[in-house]
Amino acid sequence: MHLSSWYRCNGCIEMDLRQLRTFVVVAEAGGFAAAQQHLHLSQPAASRQIQALEAELGIPLFDRVGRGIKLTSEGEDLLRRGRRLLQDAESFGERARALRTGKAGALRVGCSTQHIETVLANFLPTFRRKHPSVVIELIEDGGARVPDRLQRGDVHLAIIPAADDGYHRRLLAPVHMLAAVSPRHSLASRRKLEIAELADESLLLLRRDFASRGWFDAACNVAHIRPRVILESAAPHTLLALAKGGNDVAIVPSNVQIPSTGVRAFPLIHRGASIGRWTAVAWDPQRFLAPYAESFIEALVAYCGRHYPGRQFAKRVSPLPKPEQTKV
Repeated sequence: MHLSSWYRCNGCIEMDLRQLRTFVVVAEAGGFAAAQQHLHLSQPAASRQIQALEAELGIPLFDRVGRGIKLTSEGEDLLRRGRRLLQDAESFGERARALRTGKAGALRVGCSTQHIETVLANFLPTFRRKHPSVVIELIEDGGARVPDRLQRGDVHLAIIPAADDGYHRRLLAPVHMLAAVSPRHSLASRRKLEIAELADESLLLLRRDFASRGWFDAACNVAHIRPRVILESAAPHTLLALAKGGNDVAIVPSNVQIPSTGVRAFPLIHRGASIGRWTAVAWDPQRFLAPYAESFIEALVAYCGRHYPGRQFAKRVSPLPKPEQTKV
């Protein structure tokens, strides 16, 4: 930051930061002569800056002792504060430069609880280490409501099901609908299950603000079955816990963390085709996309290509159709 700016203190004192820097450098060097090489000022010019600062502050900063100088008690007190002010000014300038070059800023990302738990919780630490000046704020909401957040401008990016919605997007991973049951359930040995076979089962479903619930309801309509629902919950782990201990079937998306023991999960299909959607990171093309947001998108796409949840279930069914995507 160029130190020719002025600093206003409580509306009563205007202080040239060049003068403040001269004061700090002279005090730390122990005199004008020793400070010359750091200031690139002549001794008379530096002395005039100190005098002007003293006049502005209304207090002496140095005692003149012979040909030397010594900090006054007031000068000693202000030296510490002066250092902090200069550090803050420099930090302010660095932040502005980073913002100007797109290396720093705030990024609001809207997504569901499942994406936070199974994707972002592991992705964000690495991204933050590489981009320490980017502040990531997560906006958690039901998957069916996250697109509304993007439309209103509440978030810069949203992790949502890929759809023909006018947003630009990059694909992340396929999400398949799963049925989860106790190992003692009659369906536990299945590797996949036709949705019509759920007609007589008691079902544990997510609430309708989950995007995956909409996929399941649509598939039931197409298959002409009326599901027998005994619980609708906002917590996938609640559904899995109930399925583990009983004879009910939990319906959850494959981006939920499935316990390694106590429950068996398998993809739901309709006439051989998997029920699900591709997820994507989306943004509004009408709004400015900062360079650090572009870096976030590229890093997230690469991460999901290696680590997306539910990969083991995708191997049991035919691939979901891939929607078109947009280059950043």
